[in-house]
Parts: sequence; structure tokens; C-alpha cells
Amino acid sequence: MARQKQIKRKKNAINGWLVLDKPYGITSNEALGKIKRIFSPQKVGHAGTLDPRASGLLPVAFGEATKTVPFVMDGRKVYRFEVTWGAETNTDDTEGDVIATSDVRPDADAVAAVLADFTGTIMQVPPKFSAIKVAGERAYDLARDGEEVELEARPIDVHRLDLVDCPDADRAVFEAECGKGTYVRALARDLGRRLGTCGHVTELRRLLVGPFGEEDLVDLDEILGAAEELDEGDAVEALVEEFVLPVREAMDALVEVSVSLDDAAKIRKGMAILLRGREAPLNSQVAFASHANVPVAIGSIDKGRFQPTRVFHL
Repeated sequence: MARQKQIKRKKNAINGWLVLDKPYGITSNEALGKIKRIFSPQKVGHAGTLDPRASGLLPVAFGEATKTVPFVMDGRKVYRFEVTWGAETNTDDTEGDVIATSDVRPDADAVAAVLADFTGTIMQVPPKFSAIKVAGERAYDLARDGEEVELEARPIDVHRLDLVDCPDADRAVFEAECGKGTYVRALARDLGRRLGTCGHVTELRRLLVGPFGEEDLVDLDEILGAAEELDEGDAVEALVEEFVLPVREAMDALVEVSVSLDDAAKIRKGMAILLRGREAPLNSQVAFASHANVPVAIGSIDKGRFQPTRVFHL
């Protein structure tokens, strides 16, 4: 990996999304720290943590894009993951200790036969090593301290669960499209139990989060390499132009209303406006107003009036 170069010491006003391909072996916060050192943004955050032993899509929000983070985090996610049969661990992945073993190895037909049981709205008990809070404490902190953690089952949505490959008798590769709050590690654990064996995740990669997919991914080494080749004076601007997507990319699923310049000025002052035109929506719990294709505010529509709740400064 190329040596990181500090491009600018001053904080840069950057607005938009960087869809980072997080490498295996580092935390999401460590990946975010590398991005901070490259771009030196005034404001930055990410939409959805990935474990160190997972790779793939980590959406990074700069500036005004941080106001759209909930719409990304609440969107569907797609994961590709490998399950190794024959052992269950206390973390449901390779990080933990083996707590149960089995000699049973399900074949592809047996696996395919149970997938329907894990699609739709199902009940799932989160892993004991998870960020779920128990009496104000994170479950993984309690588990690491040796305390017995009992987590309640909760409903999750699994829109799709496909068997992608069976490389050998010990392993199966799946692809899951799921909603917020789904633990892939728990899917692997429960699949193993349902098939009369044990299972844990040995590889995990996130392919989609909300509006962002594989086609948007940017490799960290690619960013570092590009930064090294640029002059310090124009490096950040060039990197933003090459790698950062517009703020509006996160709101593609929302109702959009186009407003005039005068109405945009009113909205930016927190004022409600009456929407004009035959096609204007009458009601919407969440929508965004734009002028000249630039987002003005997030808000709601009630009886044909747009009421802003979060104003953009773009």
C-alpha cells in the first residue's frame, strides 16, 4: 500500500458520498480515519459498520451528505458470505472459540430445501457478541467479560437468500438481501442448526447498501495512489471530482419536488411552501425539495404543502 500523504492541513468543505471498498482486517473506524487523513473534511461519517473480518461496501458521507445517512442505513443490504459446516463458535464467525461440533455435512439439495424457512419476516436471536444493548451495556462487552448473555429474538426481513456455490463438503456460499438489523452471522448459525449440524461464517463481503452497489465501489489503495500522484494544491478537489458522488444519490428512493428559486429561498429559511403544478404530490411522510437538480431540504408534504425539516447548504 502506498504511503499516505497529508494533502492539506486545513479542513475542506466537501459534500457528497464516497462508496469505499473496506479492506478485510481493519475496522470501519480505522478505514474512516484513513479517509479523513486523505481528504481532511470538515465533517464526515459512515453509514453502517462492517466488522474487521468483513470486506466490502462502506458508504462514507461528507458534509451535507451526513444529513442523508438514515436513508442509506435504512435501505436494503446485500451480503455474500461463506459458511463452514461442522463447528459453531461463540461469536458465530472465525474470531470466537468453538462451542459445538458435528460430523454432518449437508449437501446442496439439503441446503436449498431449507432456504425458504429463512426468507420473509423471520425471528432472529442476535449473536451474543453483538452491539445490542442489555441493561445499558453492549452485549459483546458482557460476553467478553464472561457474563452469560441472553438476547431476545426479534423480527428481521430477509428478502432473498440464495445458495451461490458449494466449493466442497465443508463449505457453502450464500447471498442474502436483507433489511436493517439482520445479522448474517446469526443466519449462518441458524442454518447450521436447521440442517442438523453446526455452522459459522468464514468469509463475509457486503455488496450493496441502500442506493449504493458494487458499481460504485472505490478501492482504498486506488484513492491512496491517486493522492500520491497529485500536487498538494489541487489534490483534494481532484479526488472529490473523481471519487465523490453527489449528496442526492442517497435520496433516489424519496419523493422529489422541484421548486422555484424564490421557493427554495423560503425553504432554506424553514418556511413551508405550497407546491404548484398538476403533478405535485399531496402527501408524503418523507420527501425532498430541489432546485436546478440541487437538493434544498428534506421534509414532508401535507395537503400539498412542503414543510422542511433538514435544510441543505449546498
